[in-house]
Amino acid sequence: MPEPTGRFPKMVAALHHRNFRLFWFGQMISLVGTWMQNVARGWLVLQMTNSPFLLGLVSMLGMLPILFVAPFGGALADNLNKRTVIITTQITAMTLALVLATLVFTKQVQYWHIVVLASILGITMAIDAPTRQSFIVEMVGKKDLLNAIALNSSIFNLARILGPAFAGLIISAIGIVLCFYVNGISYIAVIAGLLMMRGNFSPAKKKRTHVLKDIKDGFGYARQNRNIMSLITLVALSSIFIMPYAMLMPVFARDVLQVGARGLGILLASAGVGALIGALSLALFSDYRKKGRFVMAGTSTFVIAALMFSFSNSYQISILLLLFIGWGMVMQNASINSLLQTITPDHLRGRIMSLYVLFFAGMMPFGSLQAGFIADRFGAQLALRIGGIIVACVTVFLFSSNKGLFNLEG
Repeated sequence: MPEPTGRFPKMVAALHHRNFRLFWFGQMISLVGTWMQNVARGWLVLQMTNSPFLLGLVSMLGMLPILFVAPFGGALADNLNKRTVIITTQITAMTLALVLATLVFTKQVQYWHIVVLASILGITMAIDAPTRQSFIVEMVGKKDLLNAIALNSSIFNLARILGPAFAGLIISAIGIVLCFYVNGISYIAVIAGLLMMRGNFSPAKKKRTHVLKDIKDGFGYARQNRNIMSLITLVALSSIFIMPYAMLMPVFARDVLQVGARGLGILLASAGVGALIGALSLALFSDYRKKGRFVMAGTSTFVIAALMFSFSNSYQISILLLLFIGWGMVMQNASINSLLQTITPDHLRGRIMSLYVLFFAGMMPFGSLQAGFIADRFGAQLALRIGGIIVACVTVFLFSSNKGLFNLEG
């Protein structure tokens, strides 16, 4: 790994590393395009079908492959050149975006086209995500790992604010097709950055084994490591029981706070701003060694703010609480991500990160399902309240039964 230069302040220490700089700026452009496509695709499906169910089906098919493909993606990451894998996935995603754009432009697009393209993209991202996560340490080393993860989170959340705003302007002024073309073109930035990197990213020589045995070995290591199991449990439970707050937000906006569509946008933006602040604050203090304390602080804030939000009937107080929800979410997940990569041996990192991706993103559809089921019968407030209580109880149990978790270093 090339030695870093010294031109950047502590808060953006990971940008000292040339390879990460190329990757980060490329992602900054590409992620805005990704969020533009997400908004445009949802709008397109509603225009074509006028069915919230069919819209939800597309989203589910985009996430479902993570459950089945992410472990294979982790095994590939540990056995292949990670940069080559990511270049391949980015070219695939770019091709899918341009295919969808062309189908819309020529007025040939049908709902089944969107379903198939979303499913292929979901498979592609299930391979990309664990590889991308485990590739960061190869660009910056363990010392600047949390800073790099926090900086990645900051541009993700910035793109979550800018992408939908740009998409709305483009759809209203020019048309929906341009969003898909812009997304397709935006992948060039991250692909170019990857191609310009210097260094050898091939894995260490190892005895060839079957991919299923590789996955089994990775899962076995995680099961035997108490700290890894505790961290992954927190990720899974938060994804199932608290992350559905975003899915329930239209219900809170319409039925609880009674602020309509305009208020909904501000509520969602508030959580995004909180997440961005969380990422930047984590970047600032990323050299603090006892990152288990960040996990505790993030999880506690996430849970307490969600519980308080479930009781709130005030629009202004709800906006404030969503800032803390966003902050706690990023603090928890970025710290867990960093710790998992730090305490895992190099040859297993891809497989352990595939578990992180599986339980963070793969559990969200199930979380939405259970929250929607409870909310439909007993209300959105109770659905979020029950989830918050479950995560709070498990968090207390994990930190009290594993005293070393609070002082875990990374």
